[in-house]
Amino acid sequence: MNESPAPATSANGTKPGDGGGGPAPHGKLFPIALGALGVVYGDIGTSPLYALSECFAMKPTGHEGALETAAHALEVTDANVLGILSLVFWSLTMVVTVKYIGFILKAHNRGEGGIFALLALVPAGASSRVRAVVVLSALFGAALLYGDGVITPAISVLSAVEGLRVATHALDKWVVPLTLFILLALFLVQKRGTERIGKAFGPVMIVWFIVISALGVRGIVSNPEVLKAVNPLWAVELFKTDPTRAFLSLGAVVLCITGGEALYADMGHFGARPIRVAWFGFVFPALLLNYFGQGAYLLDYGWVEKPFWAIVPAPLVYPMVALATAATVIASQALISGAFSLTRQAVQLGYMPRVTIVHTSETAEGQIYVPEVNNALMVACLALVLMFRHSSGLAAAYGIAVTGTMGITSLVYFVVVTRNWGWSTAKALPLLVLFLAFDTPFFLANIVKFFEGGWFPIVVAFGLFALMTTWKRGRAELAERFNTSVMPLSALLEDIEGTKPHRVRGTAVFMSGNSDGTPPVLLHHLKHNQVLHRQVVLLSIVSENVPYVLKDEQLEVKDVGAGFFRVIWRTGFMETPNVPAILVRAREQGLVCEPSTTSYFLGRETLLTGGRSKMFRWRKLLFAFVSRNALPATSYFGLPPGRVVELGMQVDL
Repeated sequence: MNESPAPATSANGTKPGDGGGGPAPHGKLFPIALGALGVVYGDIGTSPLYALSECFAMKPTGHEGALETAAHALEVTDANVLGILSLVFWSLTMVVTVKYIGFILKAHNRGEGGIFALLALVPAGASSRVRAVVVLSALFGAALLYGDGVITPAISVLSAVEGLRVATHALDKWVVPLTLFILLALFLVQKRGTERIGKAFGPVMIVWFIVISALGVRGIVSNPEVLKAVNPLWAVELFKTDPTRAFLSLGAVVLCITGGEALYADMGHFGARPIRVAWFGFVFPALLLNYFGQGAYLLDYGWVEKPFWAIVPAPLVYPMVALATAATVIASQALISGAFSLTRQAVQLGYMPRVTIVHTSETAEGQIYVPEVNNALMVACLALVLMFRHSSGLAAAYGIAVTGTMGITSLVYFVVVTRNWGWSTAKALPLLVLFLAFDTPFFLANIVKFFEGGWFPIVVAFGLFALMTTWKRGRAELAERFNTSVMPLSALLEDIEGTKPHRVRGTAVFMSGNSDGTPPVLLHHLKHNQVLHRQVVLLSIVSENVPYVLKDEQLEVKDVGAGFFRVIWRTGFMETPNVPAILVRAREQGLVCEPSTTSYFLGRETLLTGGRSKMFRWRKLLFAFVSRNALPATSYFGLPPGRVVELGMQVDL
């Protein structure tokens, strides 16, 4: 292996405080920042469509034409409007600007962000109890992100199409069918890749932010008194006047910051500096102007069902519906792509079974398509729209997923800065308290809406959490079972030297989960077939807790004698290994494998659930079922199907 020293970094490759992968190349900062507008800020950028309306939601009373304030909402009074706007302003400032833009973006793993990248920064030297709590918390946070990925496309597109109801009630019956059609089309085009579509993301979102800014300014000019809401005392007064409803309203206010976690997860695509430039230069001002413009309308005219659409001039409603739909499709695309990336990370880190990874770009490693995830998201999104039929119903389900993940991110960040960066508890604890001072009330206010739809992301999260923990535990049990009976390679070589089995021409590649011993499939092959190839490659793929492994650290080839070679390939959690490509790279270190005479030997375990493993029986059954239905190693590792030999083995868990 190349022993050249690695760059001077802290554990797991992150340099605390460098801002996430360094600055953008000279002259390219502005174009990259514009690109970030669509991918990074699509989610939070479309929140004005529904966030403020949820704070003052009304519902029918049963009397003809009569409405009453919903249980979690406030009456439209000047004090309440200013109080809610104050909460919106300070939530965007403290949660997005201070927490995510100011601090969380610094916790990158070689430029990559997101809950799994943050988890990988927790040092292995941390106590087993601390690490177990952190790992389980991060896994649940990741599971909640999938719930976010299901709800975002549904609520975003539905809230955009609902603008048609403002134009004319004759189109009411078409809102749900049109939403379903747009979502269906969105998921069906995923297999074509997002590279071409992505080029249009930035320009569309520029138009979006300019337009919502102009609409907001128009409203503010009509009633400049709304700017008083910048004073936090209005929020304080709101809680003094009606503490119960004020607290419950936090479950709606949180909708204005729903893109914070997506902002962190997409850091690797653009870098921290362009994301910050886009936030301060475009997104933050546009959101504030639009929210305050909606508030000014409420001050002037009182309650209206959709404040966002109320500030749109009548002649512009239809064009605005088209622009809003385009913006929400972009927001949805970002979450869908994020779910694909999250799944690949989970597979590489050993928390999910193998899935189909299709690379849709020859140049961009991050452009992938995962059909299994795409189909599951599509079915779930369409079902949600049919189930709730109004964006207000989906809003109740939305907040729990977002606030739960935000709180978990705060806790894992605290562990990283104290155990990895060396911060003292006295320095890190006040920051954690500040973060949780916002995360905790938001989460508790959303828990109240559990039976109004909040149950959905919780059910999704617990299901995926059970899957990830079961898969990790099951693979660990299998590895332990194999390791207890593994034969040292030196012993095998001595036996081969004595027995001299028949050697046939060509190369045999044995995939090995253990980079020290002898693969069980090799012993199985030798026992039953009584032959060996002239060249035998023992290939181990080791997943590292970094997004990408440096090129000169990826490959290790060792000639162990008797025609045997030990090959170790180190891969990051943002990479998908390809075995034929690895063997081509191995030529650089003296291992030559001709594709036409190379065979690949894999083990296929048949899992029995009657063994003495300490796993619960339901976990054994789940693990066995998922193992049977996981993507075969042949497809996942890019092996040529006609040159693969699978040897079956029964394993009793």
